Amino acid sequence: MIGQLLAIWQADAAFPSGGFAFSNGLEGLAAGGAALDPDALRRVIEGALRRRWSTADRPALLRALARADDLDAVVEIDREIEATTLAEPFRSGSRKNGAGLLAAHVRIGTPGAREWQARVRSGAAHGHLAATQGIVWRGAGLDAQGASLASGYMAASGFVTAAIRLGIIGAVAAQSVLRDLLGVVAELAAAPPPARIESFSPRLDVAAIRHARGELRLFAN
Repeated sequence: MIGQLLAIWQADAAFPSGGFAFSNGLEGLAAGGAALDPDALRRVIEGALRRRWSTADRPALLRALARADDLDAVVEIDREIEATTLAEPFRSGSRKNGAGLLAAHVRIGTPGAREWQARVRSGAAHGHLAATQGIVWRGAGLDAQGASLASGYMAASGFVTAAIRLGIIGAVAAQSVLRDLLGVVAELAAAPPPARIESFSPRLDVAAIRHARGELRLFAN
């Protein structure tokens, strides 16, 4: 029971992790004229879950969680995330989200958080979100299943929240989309993670890169 509550606590939008500043390419997609009715939005998010979160974010998180007591090993995972994240807006967004999450856990005294923050501040680590989640969630007491579900829910709900703020979808309709995606998150979280960290979301990558050049933006990516 406590493990489930810990996962809910970390996935709660009220936890100060800084993710509200990022649309994960959705703003660029909308600005490019993509038709994003609820069905299309659901397909975009599901594609990101299947081809980015489940193949890159989740395996990196699980590896960092398992090796959280060996910061040198987590640094290598963190560097692999940097090398395999092709779109610069996603690299910088992951680092900023990681910094926000890490700062919150340092302030509440989560075991391992301060030591990882020292590595990031020294330049020895980039501090990507998935690597940081692995360390602080291990310190907070989450197991692999809870961490996977929290991370997947945060990924899906982050897209939906951005869509609401962009006016793509209403708040009630957005909950229908999110409900439909819960089964996708559960399915992917139950599957064995891939051995390598890799992603393939060219449509969102291109949208995020184009968005970074825009003069008027609501989100950082």
